Amino acid sequence: MAKITYVDASGQRYDVDAENGTTVMENAIREGVPGIEAECGGACACATCHVYVDEAFMPVVGEPEPMEEDMLDFAFDVRPTSRLSCQIRVSDDLDGLTVTVPERQG
Repeated sequence: MAKITYVDASGQRYDVDAENGTTVMENAIREGVPGIEAECGGACACATCHVYVDEAFMPVVGEPEPMEEDMLDFAFDVRPTSRLSCQIRVSDDLDGLTVTVPERQG
C-alpha cells in the first residue's frame, strides 16, 4: 500500500491510501478527486486522467510508453513530468507520491 497525495488545480490536497496493483487513476476516481475524468476507464484511449508527477518520483514511475505518449498529445498543458494516471501502477515504491491535476483535461 502506498500513500498518494493528489493536488487539484485549486491547491486542495487529497491523501489516499492506494492498494498495490491498482492505478493512480483508479484511486483518484474511487476517492472523488476533482479533475480526473477518466472517460475511457483506464484504457489509455484518452487524456482525461492527465497528471503532473512530482519530479522526485519520475525515476520511479518512469517514462511513458509510446501509446501513452500519443495520448498525451491530446492533453492540456503537457510538461516534462506529465503522465496519464491510468498508466501508473501503485506499488510500495510509490509511497509518498504527489501528483498534481492540471487546470483542465484534454
